[in-house]
Amino acid sequence: MLTRPLIALTAALAALVALSIGVIVYDHGRTDTIAEGVTIGGIDVGGMHRAEATATLRRRILQPLDQTVVVDHGRRRWRLTAREAKVATNLEATVDDALRRSREGNIVQRTWRGVTGKKLDARIEPEVTYSDGAVVRLLDRVRRAVDRPAMNATIKFTLDGPQTTPSHDGLALDASSLHKEIKAALVSPTAQRRFSAGTHHVKPKVSTEQIVAQNATTLVVNRERFELSVFKNLRRVKTYKVAIGAVGLDTPAGLYHIQNKAVDPAWTKPNSDWVPKDERGDVIPGGTAENPLKARWLGIFNGAGIHGVDPSEYGTIGHAASHGCVRMRISDVKDLSPRVPVGAPIFIA
Repeated sequence: MLTRPLIALTAALAALVALSIGVIVYDHGRTDTIAEGVTIGGIDVGGMHRAEATATLRRRILQPLDQTVVVDHGRRRWRLTAREAKVATNLEATVDDALRRSREGNIVQRTWRGVTGKKLDARIEPEVTYSDGAVVRLLDRVRRAVDRPAMNATIKFTLDGPQTTPSHDGLALDASSLHKEIKAALVSPTAQRRFSAGTHHVKPKVSTEQIVAQNATTLVVNRERFELSVFKNLRRVKTYKVAIGAVGLDTPAGLYHIQNKAVDPAWTKPNSDWVPKDERGDVIPGGTAENPLKARWLGIFNGAGIHGVDPSEYGTIGHAASHGCVRMRISDVKDLSPRVPVGAPIFIA
């Protein structure tokens, strides 16, 4: 007969064997079960079998990621499908990772976690990939439709005065911010996938105000009508009768700028056929009777300029009579000079 101690030992061994077998059976039965406390992409998959977890992740992650991105601007729409964007994710690999983490530790530790409900606290993030090139191509399509270049103001000089074409602001897509928003949406199953294309105004390099300021004072010489007109802020404010260069000594046509100004300027006799050779280069002091440049001087180009003329030659006003300069009555040139800054454009036609 067995003694009581032996019976107790035998019972204990039998219980231990039974417990060990139970642990083994329990652990083996959970080889395809994800432990509690495991999340994938923020989704709780604890207690799920592989197939259930995979189906859940497809429904809650993959299907939302498969939605089309839509960008709108006004009534225009642009679309980027998940296929075009080559959106892909490693859901199966994340489930494998979740199962691997669920099997961490030894058999006793795994069983203890299971029977006590202790959680692993394992957060797994699925890897989502996409083609950034596809996003850039979408942005290019939007940009081509939305962008509008800024238009600089321009000015054209005519006998009727300076004519301007006004400037216009341009429009440009906020491509950088839209790019970031789309990239963030492509990898997030919870993000919105419809965006309004933001834009910003682009200022022209030359505005209407700038071109008006740059040409605040403009002179126009109409050789056919023997007139010199002053324009302030593109508006005609004064017109004078003048004389211009005689045939063969024509006042130069074109667009110039006032190079210099002087009161009672000295005159250097030019190296021209109408000046005796021995006098060429002689300087005649300003304010003298021999000096033909009376009262004021506004230089134009290559020795030609605007100046007053002796009253004895007022009869030449309204005719082609000078050696290339623009002649004015003394009272008129004195009135003109303070109105015109150095650098002011002068158009002669």
